[in-house]
Amino acid sequence: MSEHTVGQRRSLQLDNVHAFYGKSHVLHGVTLRVAPGEIVSLLGRNGSGRSTTVKTIMGQVDARGSIKFGERELLGHKAYEIAHWGLGYVPENRDIFPKLTVHQNLLLGQKSGGRKPRWNFEDMYRMFPRLKERQHTEAGVLSGGEQQMLTLCRTLMGDPDLIMIDEPTEGLAPKIVELVADYLKALRERGVAVLLVEQKLAIALAISARCYVMGHGRIVFEGTPAELRANSYVRKEWLEV
Repeated sequence: MSEHTVGQRRSLQLDNVHAFYGKSHVLHGVTLRVAPGEIVSLLGRNGSGRSTTVKTIMGQVDARGSIKFGERELLGHKAYEIAHWGLGYVPENRDIFPKLTVHQNLLLGQKSGGRKPRWNFEDMYRMFPRLKERQHTEAGVLSGGEQQMLTLCRTLMGDPDLIMIDEPTEGLAPKIVELVADYLKALRERGVAVLLVEQKLAIALAISARCYVMGHGRIVFEGTPAELRANSYVRKEWLEV
């Protein structure tokens, strides 16, 4: 059995997770699962706890409960350790290195040692030709859409088995949104699982196998996209503005 096969068999499992910002109790018993190679969307209004959930998984928020990736417990570990174990995180604010070129940003994301990575520079430039055109340009002068592409690709260069993406289409033009949706489907085809935090319901439902809806720091719905489309109460109560 190859190392890739082993990695792709790991599920992400949250059980009764409570998270805190100082004395503020933000997550209240969150339980969810992402299977190997699965795209799962985490939906909800702003302030519902979606971003806090992915930050908690990544070791950035004080929490209790259990968060396992395969057999490994993640709670209590540092973000860099969690990344090394195969979880990637694309934050909403993109976090590019503005004074480094596109190529240098990608180089910084590259994982050293271990198995042969699934992704390389050619893959990134093939997926997003605009990045290839601008590979020697400082990242700080890229458009918002280009920076989003760069952040996604830099995270992939670390060869994660599961990638968590927070609002990847926020503020992007419709054409770029379509590119991002295609990119996420390409991840699934290579066996990378995705936990997607997304406001655009149509995109999330089109590419996800399952959906969770959050409200007030709790999971208020779990089901397939078809089940969510059919549940007008959940959409009206927890999603629609």
